[in-house]
Amino acid sequence: MTDPYGGNPPLTDEQRAVVELSWETRLLVTAGAGSGKTHTVVRRLDALVGHEDPEEALRADEILVLSFSRAAVRELRDRIARHGDRARRVRVQTFDSWAYQLLVQAYPDGEWASRGFDERIRAATDAIEKGAVEAREFGAPSHVVIDEAQDLVGDRREMVEALLDRFQRSCGFTVVGDSAQGIYGFQIEDPTERAGETDRFFTWLRESYDDLVELGLTENFRARSPEARIALPLGSRLQSLAAARNGQEAAAEALHSELRDRLLDQPSLGDLAGEHVLQALRRFPDTCAILTRDNRQALAVSELLYEHGVEHALKRSLRDRPVPYWVAELLRRAESLTLTEVRFLELLAEIPLPEGVEPQRCWRSLRAATRRTGRGLVDVAAVRRLVAERRFPDELGDPESARLTVSTVHRAKGLEYDRVVLLSPPTVAELRKAHENLDVPAEARALYVAMTRARHDLYPVTSPDTARIRSHRASGRWYLGGWKKYERYGVQALLGDIHSEEPSGTHGADMSAVDTQTYLLEHVRPGEAVTLRLRHSLPMGQNQSPPYDLVHRDRVIGEASERFRRDLHAVETISRSWNVTWPAEIVGLRVDTLETVAGSTAAGANAGLGDHGVWIAPRITGIGRYRRGERAGEDEG
Repeated sequence: MTDPYGGNPPLTDEQRAVVELSWETRLLVTAGAGSGKTHTVVRRLDALVGHEDPEEALRADEILVLSFSRAAVRELRDRIARHGDRARRVRVQTFDSWAYQLLVQAYPDGEWASRGFDERIRAATDAIEKGAVEAREFGAPSHVVIDEAQDLVGDRREMVEALLDRFQRSCGFTVVGDSAQGIYGFQIEDPTERAGETDRFFTWLRESYDDLVELGLTENFRARSPEARIALPLGSRLQSLAAARNGQEAAAEALHSELRDRLLDQPSLGDLAGEHVLQALRRFPDTCAILTRDNRQALAVSELLYEHGVEHALKRSLRDRPVPYWVAELLRRAESLTLTEVRFLELLAEIPLPEGVEPQRCWRSLRAATRRTGRGLVDVAAVRRLVAERRFPDELGDPESARLTVSTVHRAKGLEYDRVVLLSPPTVAELRKAHENLDVPAEARALYVAMTRARHDLYPVTSPDTARIRSHRASGRWYLGGWKKYERYGVQALLGDIHSEEPSGTHGADMSAVDTQTYLLEHVRPGEAVTLRLRHSLPMGQNQSPPYDLVHRDRVIGEASERFRRDLHAVETISRSWNVTWPAEIVGLRVDTLETVAGSTAAGANAGLGDHGVWIAPRITGIGRYRRGERAGEDEG
């Protein structure tokens, strides 16, 4: 038999100690950056399911695995698929996805899709306390695995505590985390409460379980060069900093300063706009990430790269879960209520798939997600419900596989790249001038996380100017401003800016809905330029802009949503007496991805797209620049 672990290094003594503990163990694992955490978790899952003593072995459905982000879920699922000899049927989910599914099963009449993430988490906590978990088809778990536990704060922390507390006598757990990498405390708005959340979950575990076993993973496998290892010696000090809680600001500032000095001691690439830097970014063959402190910097970097023709992807929010376009096309081509494996794979073979999408994996995941259909079948209607109810499997979410990625540090959490280019960080004193209530320990941890993403190369680079990218608080968008307060030269694109309740082409467009779907599938690719073009100058309603069409190579492929029109109106209206001149075009936007969206079955049928009520819609990203007056005129600003 082929060794499923042949492509991975053998377990270290530290890793083996984690893997071999029994399922009843309450285990807390401190896993430093690059310490083989994912490999260790996969091997532990395999050991739990495949224990040589049948009395000690668990079924896959007795294990619950929860992680913080979709990126971490995808990584775990990929590793299990490739190297999980016996754990292939173990389901891995994000905290948010699991909470949503629990609510749908416990209270099927609730309109959970319309609730916010945090509201659903709080409702799931209440459902856990009322017995919803043990009432499910598979009952209570025997073992719970919690990944990225350092990022459990606020409502999500309380949900996980309720889950473990509910089954305290009957359930083992494996909790994996690293205090040095806890960078999501900003989800707690109040600074005092935020400080109290630091390491709070780990403290709760230690106080709640007298039999808690604590182990550590300390050897780093990611960093393969001296440059990539420069931050690692400070990891233990950051862990101690988190545990100290009180009086940690001075120590955190010293750590931030030391991390910054170590980074800036590395050879700098210079100005990001320099031609030798741009050429290096174009030519580097392996994965590369440009990491920024915040979204403002990420937008500025992305705009600069596009101006110089450097292909890249702007990384999405960790909560963003687009369903890949091939799902809509699969359902549109399906001619029966169920699909066998042979027919499923035949249909996928006819659809151009994104790089890295494996048809067999798609089949396994959707069969598992629609398992009530019957053995060896996928229920087409059930797949549609997964899309409509936002329960599509995390592991099949739209992949982000660009060679060059621009990302905030927070969105790159848990990921690694061959080369990392990091915008030179300001000092804490400089940050304090720009940010009230600055969380200095969080700044130190974020810088540490950024500096430990690299496998080989780590370079500082001069940050582009972000002075003109400003925040519009009412809409939550960034916009391009001028030196005068009223000047507006562009606006950020966000999730939900393109109308998706009906397919594009339904009402009097140049192309029919069917032709638009074909055009999207055959001609529109991530990263390509699109324009929002003014259709006419009459506002769509009170506090809304006029309508805008989304144009790709002079073809209309969508239209701006009501949300975008409201926000554009808010950004452009400086005062009640302000006379807005709407831009004729908003240029410089890019296609983020093509996604499957769900609307009414009638809308799909009337458009000639079948009766499943799903279709392909484009999603846009970036910060667009206005063109007012003639379309051929110069961009503003």
